Amino acid sequence: ENDFDIIHAHDWLAYPAGIAAKNVSGKPLVIHVHATDFDRSGGSVNPVVYNIEKAGMDAADRIITVSNLTRETVIHNYRIDPSKVMTVYNAVEPVGGVYDEYDPRAINDKVVTFLGRITMQKGPEYFIEAAYRVLQVMNNVRFVMAGSGDMMERMIKRAAALNITDRFHFTGFLRGMDVYWMLRLSDVYIMPSVSEPFGISPLEAMQSNVPVIISKQSGVSEILTHAVKIDFWDIDAMADAIHAILTYPALSKMFIEKGRQEVETLKWENSARHVRDVYLDVMN
Repeated sequence: ENDFDIIHAHDWLAYPAGIAAKNVSGKPLVIHVHATDFDRSGGSVNPVVYNIEKAGMDAADRIITVSNLTRETVIHNYRIDPSKVMTVYNAVEPVGGVYDEYDPRAINDKVVTFLGRITMQKGPEYFIEAAYRVLQVMNNVRFVMAGSGDMMERMIKRAAALNITDRFHFTGFLRGMDVYWMLRLSDVYIMPSVSEPFGISPLEAMQSNVPVIISKQSGVSEILTHAVKIDFWDIDAMADAIHAILTYPALSKMFIEKGRQEVETLKWENSARHVRDVYLDVMN
C-alpha cells in the first residue's frame, strides 16, 4: 500500500526531496513550478536558490508551469529542454453564496484596491503613482493597499510625500473573510505585478463582481479576456483605466458581468485533468 508511481514536487524547497526520492525509488519525477527566483527577486537571483531550482529542473522527467510566461522563464533562464515543460493554468475555488450575507458598503466614495504582498514583485509603487494621477482629476475615490511586506514603510512614506494620505489607506495583512469584505467594498481591483507567474487574486475579485486591471507581465493575463491589461510600468495607462471604469457605469457593468461569466469557467477539475495527462505521459 506504500507503493507509488510518480513523485510530484512543488517549487524549490521540495526539489531536493524529490530528487532524493527519485534516486532511491527510480520513479519518475514531476516538478511543479509556481514561481522562480527570477520572479521573487526581480532578476537579482540568489545563486543558492537558482542552483537548487536548476538541479530540480534537470532531474525532472516532466516540468509543469502555471503559465506560458513561467514556461519561457524555465526554458530560457534555466536552459531546459522545451519538450519536457508543460503549462497547466491555475483556477479558483467557487465561492457559492459566501458573499450573500455580507454587504459592508458604508461609504459613498469609489474604492480602488491593491491586495497582495507589498514587495518589489507586486509593483506597489506603480499603484501609488497611478493613484496620485487619478486623484488629480477625481476627488470621490479612495485607494486601499491591503497587505504587508518589506516595501510597506517605503510606500507609506511615498503616499505622504505625494500628499494623498487622506485618500490612501493601508490595512495591513488581511485573511479569511476580511479579504472577501475588502473585495466587496471595491469598485476596481488592480494587480500591477512586475513579474507574476500566475495570479489568482484577480479571479477572486472577478468572482466578487469587481472589474480588474492586471499587468501584462502576469500568467493570468494569458487566459483572461474581460480584464484591462496594461504594462506594469505604464502608470498613465493604469490611471486612465481606473478613471474610465469609475466614470462610465456601462463599462464597469460590462466587466462585472462578462468577468463573472468568464471566471466561472476556470475550474480546478480542468487543471487536475491536465495534470493527470502529464502523469500518464511520463508513465508511458
